[in-house]
Amino acid sequence: MPRTFVWHPGRGPARTPRPPEPGEPGEERQVEIRQVRSGIGHPARLRQTLQALGLRHHQDVVVCAYTPAVAGQIKRVRHLVEVTPVAGEG
Repeated sequence: MPRTFVWHPGRGPARTPRPPEPGEPGEERQVEIRQVRSGIGHPARLRQTLQALGLRHHQDVVVCAYTPAVAGQIKRVRHLVEVTPVAGEG
């Protein structure tokens, strides 16, 4: 069975957006994470992941560095959040 198997085909996004493009070496990439669905009714582990990302309630927005740890957290709650890269300040 492929890793993309979803037990409930109606849940979650049909397609996961690509991560932000890498910048210059040493440059830290920033992403904006917006919670678009509530954590109510979801397992405690998902609610804890939302809290670890800094999302406290529905429609909350945080900007953070895009690291492998954050990428894994986003992947776990991808059906509850919307991720957009932040344009450089230049």
